[in-house]
Amino acid sequence: MNNKVKNIVFDFGGVVVTLDHDEAVRRFAALGLENAAEQLNPYTQGGIFGELELGNISDEVFIEKLSQLCGRQLSYDECLHAWLGYRKELPQRNLDAIVRLREEGHRVILLSNTNPFMMKWALSNEFDGKGHSVEHYFDALYLSYRIGVMKPNETFFRTMLMMERMLPSDTLFVDDGPRNVAAASQLGIRTFCPENGEDWTKEIYNYINKD
Repeated sequence: MNNKVKNIVFDFGGVVVTLDHDEAVRRFAALGLENAAEQLNPYTQGGIFGELELGNISDEVFIEKLSQLCGRQLSYDECLHAWLGYRKELPQRNLDAIVRLREEGHRVILLSNTNPFMMKWALSNEFDGKGHSVEHYFDALYLSYRIGVMKPNETFFRTMLMMERMLPSDTLFVDDGPRNVAAASQLGIRTFCPENGEDWTKEIYNYINKD
C-alpha cells in the first residue's frame, strides 16, 4: 500500500450514489412546495432542509414545517419518497471499488451532508440490494445531522480527523462538490473532485499513488 494515503474519505451523494437533483425537485414540488428548485441545493441545503441536515430539527419537526409550506399535512412516507428522489442509482462498480480499497489496507470513511430520510434507506439492509447497509462498506460514518455541522465547514473535517486520529497528509477526500474539496484542501487533506455519477474507480489510484 502507498505509505502516504492511508485513509480514503468519500462523500455519499454524487460519489457513492449518483444523484438526481431534478427528480428530487419534481417530487418536492409535487407535494406542493413552491420554489422547490430554489430551496433545494445540490451541495449544501438551506432553510428547513439545512436545519434537518444539521440535526437542528428532527424528521418529525421537518414534516410539520414542510407541511406548513405545502399547505397540507404530509405523511412520513410522502417526505421519504421526495427525499429519495435524489437517489438515481447505486453503481455496483463503486461498491466493488470500496471493498477493494479496504482489502488493500486503506481505512475507508463516509463523510456526508445528509439527513434521517436518506439514511433510513442507506442504513437499511435494502441499501445494496443484497442485504447489506452502507455500514457494511465503510469503517466509519460521519453524517452531518449526527455531528451537527455541514461541509464545507472545516469543523466537520477537523472532527473526523480528530476522532479517527488521522493526519491530513495521509488522507484522500473524494467529493463532487468543489467548495467541499477546497475546504478540505485548506486543511492539508488530499482531494479528488469527480463529477456526479462519474466513474472514479480507476482514476482514484492516480491520487492514491501520487507522491
